Amino acid sequence: QVQLVESGGGLVQAGGSLRLSCAASGRSFSMFAMAWFRQGPGKEREFVAAIRRSAGSTYSSDSVKGRFTISRDNAGNTVFLQMNSLKPEDTAVYYCAASNGAVSVRPRAYDYWGQGTQVTVSS
Repeated sequence: QVQLVESGGGLVQAGGSLRLSCAASGRSFSMFAMAWFRQGPGKEREFVAAIRRSAGSTYSSDSVKGRFTISRDNAGNTVFLQMNSLKPEDTAVYYCAASNGAVSVRPRAYDYWGQGTQVTVSS
């Protein structure tokens, strides 16, 4: 079992930045591929970014590429999402997820989820 707890969300103006954190506890954090997803009002959950176990490779959606960066600290059991140049359309609940398998853009590929943290970007 892995428990995931997100933090760092909040209200920010367009063009601003936020850094989300996801603290993991339980099984060895370095065993999991990690990802961030988001779900806006009335929308399906969508892939944002993912990172392999070794932190050597990262992946991000076209909508956030060049603005958001995923990283992980395996010693600290934490994954981060640095979000820059935020836009109102980035408003959503952001979820951290862990996978026993490979990284994926599909929510079903992930075995553990956090409770989410709200990010609101005002125009």
